[in-house]
Amino acid sequence: MSRVSSASTPATVTLTAAGVTFSVHTYEHDPAAPSYGVEAANALGLPAEQVFKTLVVETGAGLAVGVVPVTGSLDLKALAAALGVKKVEMADPAAAERSTGYVLGGISPIGQKRRLPTVVDETCELFDIVYVSGGRRGLDLGIAPSDLLRLTDGTIAEIAR
Repeated sequence: MSRVSSASTPATVTLTAAGVTFSVHTYEHDPAAPSYGVEAANALGLPAEQVFKTLVVETGAGLAVGVVPVTGSLDLKALAAALGVKKVEMADPAAAERSTGYVLGGISPIGQKRRLPTVVDETCELFDIVYVSGGRRGLDLGIAPSDLLRLTDGTIAEIAR
């Protein structure tokens, strides 16, 4: 069931407007946490392989997004191949924030200021629900992978290591 309440962000607004069922999960963010995604999984008591992080890359022709489980890392070569470009590198943090409208550690693949080409790791298909950032630190959203792909115009590929 969709819930927005005090957790209203562009991501929750987008999901609600699309009539998508999602769940809201909040936790107290620890600024000293070494990994935002692992922190979310631990704080929410979720299997880490079911919690996905959103990473913004520069393709040489603009920015794009890779969404991978927090248990692994983004395979830049695999993402480049999935996007049909020669190579990608991690985007400048300020450029990622400007383009998405979110702060690092809270970048959601949903409801970005500018919709970027998005590739989600194939492991998302192992779950009925995956968890992604809700648009701020300390907020994750549970969503069906099919809805995540539809709302981001995303594709699936093996992009995690």
